[in-house]
This record gives sequence, C-alpha cells and structure tokens, in this order.
Amino acid sequence: MDIKVVARNKKAFHDYHIIDRFEAGIELLGSEVKSLREGSANIKESYVIIREGEAFLLGMHIAPYSHTGIEGHEPLRKRRLLLHKREISKLHSGTAEKGQTIVPLSLYFDKNGKAKIEISSVKGKKQYDKRETIKAREVSRETARELSRRR
Repeated sequence: MDIKVVARNKKAFHDYHIIDRFEAGIELLGSEVKSLREGSANIKESYVIIREGEAFLLGMHIAPYSHTGIEGHEPLRKRRLLLHKREISKLHSGTAEKGQTIVPLSLYFDKNGKAKIEISSVKGKKQYDKRETIKAREVSRETARELSRRR
C-alpha cells in the first residue's frame, strides 16, 4: 500500500521559506478518519500552535462524514499533533524567533494506513522574494522547453 495524499498546502510553498519539516500523527475521531478516506479535508488556512508542551493544529477543516447520523464531529475543532518532546521543543524554539510560524504542508495516509501530517517551520516571504521565485521557475521552464526543442 502506497502513501495516499488527502490534501496539500500549495500556497505554503509560495508564501513561505521552508526551514524544517516534521512528520506528525494526528489525534482524530472515527468519523474524521472516515471523512479523510473520502478525501474531504482542507489545510490551506491551518496552522500549528504549541501550548503547555503539546502541539495543536488549528483551522484544518474536515467535512462531516457522509454516512454519519446526528452524532458527527466538529469540522474546525482543535486537533492534537503527536510529536516527540524534542521535536516540539525544536518547533517551539523556532517560533520564538521573529517571523517564524508552523504550517502544514500535506495530509496523507502512510503505508500502514495511519493519518499523518507533514508540518514545517516557515518564515514568510516578502513580495520581491515571491517575484524572484516565479521568475526562476519561468526561466527553468524556458530552458527545459528550449532543450526539448533542440533534441
């Protein structure tokens, strides 16, 4: 069984400089896991906070499971992330610096069927950094296009 990606945060790569990446488990309810297997999740506006030695994911939307009755889950609830203490302390020390935050990059099921989230310590890009990134991407596309024409 391969990795099944449920959601990606493409905007994070555009808006931030990626510093460190971590893989974390997520504490989920049963209906949330079933909803994730249907592929209904959104991590674009979510972020991670660290409170009292624990990491929490805020703003991740998991739609209610289609076959659940009245007793469902709250779509935007705070979810605890499962990380080692040294990883939490490293993330916390990084966010203590000015301008750094923690955002999720992707949400997926690993080869064992467990829901995992890839989070990253990031620093915001300035407008000119974003333009430079776009310009570099366009230049690499142009060169690749030119090389394929010459072959």
